[in-house]
Amino acid sequence: MQSLQAKASQWSGVDSADAFAIDETNLFQKLGLQAFINLSTDFYTRVYEDEQEWFRSIFANSKKEDAIQNQYEFFVQRMGGPPLFSQRRGHPALIGRHRPFPVTHEAAERWLHHMQQALESSSDIDEDSKRKMFNFFKHTAYFLVAGDELKKGHTQNGTQTQTQQQQ
Repeated sequence: MQSLQAKASQWSGVDSADAFAIDETNLFQKLGLQAFINLSTDFYTRVYEDEQEWFRSIFANSKKEDAIQNQYEFFVQRMGGPPLFSQRRGHPALIGRHRPFPVTHEAAERWLHHMQQALESSSDIDEDSKRKMFNFFKHTAYFLVAGDELKKGHTQNGTQTQTQQQQ
């Protein structure tokens, strides 16, 4: 069985070395807290204003301000800053925290669309950091898709689904 990381690399088109290039530089020290707050604020403004109802509905039970804080605190922690997220919410456990949501290929692409736009519009983040961050985001989005499919008991690309196995 293929690992979640391997599936994330395959589906995202981002190999692990590129996905985790964010670890080569302390992006928190380089960019500062405000860059992460601004990125998350811009991102979630786009998400909550998305023209596609199916996508907005994923976030319907979350307050925008909470989503912004959760995201920037996770980004800060993951990219070299203080453990803000863990201090407030515990271990990130991304797959578990995203379990209630439909983390599909389509949802990942829509999420990445908004993140790419937010990154491109940021004047706080240099181009090299944007590239490293987007590679990490893309790989992580598909890591969550792989985790979502695992919880459903099936995968794509020819593997039988749980329903097929029961027949």
